[in-house]
Amino acid sequence: MEQGKVVTCTVAKDAFTDQVTKWFDLSFDGTSTFTGHKKPDVSNFSLGLIIGPSGSGKSLLLKEFGQEEKIDWSPKKAIVSHFSDPIEATDRLMSVGFNDVRAFVRPYHVLSTGEQFRADLARRIKDGAVIDEFTSVVDRNVAKAASVALKRHVTKAGLKNIVLATCHRDVLEWLSPDWYFDTTDGTLHDGRLLRRPSITVRIYPCSRNLWGMFAPHHYLSHVLASSAKCYVVTAEFEKQTNVVGFVSCRPYPTGSIRRAWLEHRTVILPDFQGLGIGPRASDAVASLYLSEGKHYFSRTAHPRFGAYRNKPNSGWMPTTQYKGESKYARNQASDKGTHTGAERINTFGGDNRLAFSHEYVGKI
Repeated sequence: MEQGKVVTCTVAKDAFTDQVTKWFDLSFDGTSTFTGHKKPDVSNFSLGLIIGPSGSGKSLLLKEFGQEEKIDWSPKKAIVSHFSDPIEATDRLMSVGFNDVRAFVRPYHVLSTGEQFRADLARRIKDGAVIDEFTSVVDRNVAKAASVALKRHVTKAGLKNIVLATCHRDVLEWLSPDWYFDTTDGTLHDGRLLRRPSITVRIYPCSRNLWGMFAPHHYLSHVLASSAKCYVVTAEFEKQTNVVGFVSCRPYPTGSIRRAWLEHRTVILPDFQGLGIGPRASDAVASLYLSEGKHYFSRTAHPRFGAYRNKPNSGWMPTTQYKGESKYARNQASDKGTHTGAERINTFGGDNRLAFSHEYVGKI
């Protein structure tokens, strides 16, 4: 193992240090020395990871790549107000799996630990970012979901030279870094050889009574139509099955189209947002209705769903042409800039908002 930087610190000896060292028969002159790991020879990468147990030199090695940015949050401003503009705020927050729009307009200090972690991550991620204690303070399902979302964002945005440090090995395959350095034995590994664990998503018909578990997490409304057909979503990965989401649909509200259904409420619990389960669950229900010879439509104001459905071979066909004035919607509507699938609608509450409208036609 090649040695790196040597760090020395000195304290004043006193009765306390003398007593403790005497108890454990420790030779101590007031000086402590730690020899770190040599910085690995890596360049032109997107995402790297330093991994190892506490006290093994991760933080010291991380500093060889740069200084972690200190994030300040004003208690009098919403988290969405800490970015350069609303477009950047929404895109960056959602890029790390933070999809609860209601939380966007809350101050940082009232967020949950998982939401604070994702908000910090959204502001830190940029070219050359270094982040210590990655996922150390969050539930392990949040850690895995955020890792998948982060990797997806780094790849899509073409970001470079980001280095994370963590003592949690359970994120390794989910993050899939270009390289990872193990401080346990001082070895560098090719992370491109890693394979992300598979996720098996299953959909089951369920009682509408389950909606209460998911209603607080829907981005627009807690109301569930009396005519709704409901489905619960489970995800199995790493030999554990979790209840993760809810999908419902209702009869299409006009008689002009026979045998037609409209997606009504789709919710993925916050801990599992970022794994890509939402689109898969929505597609699965839509595919079920299509296989029964029925039309299946969706109208959503959620920009991530709208952008996904406008992609080639998503299985969804836009039913409208873009009619709105939202710059964010124009950016999100289509990778090719053909702003189909979005229109401005009046809701029952009277607010004039942008929505994406699609029919599921099946994947080729």
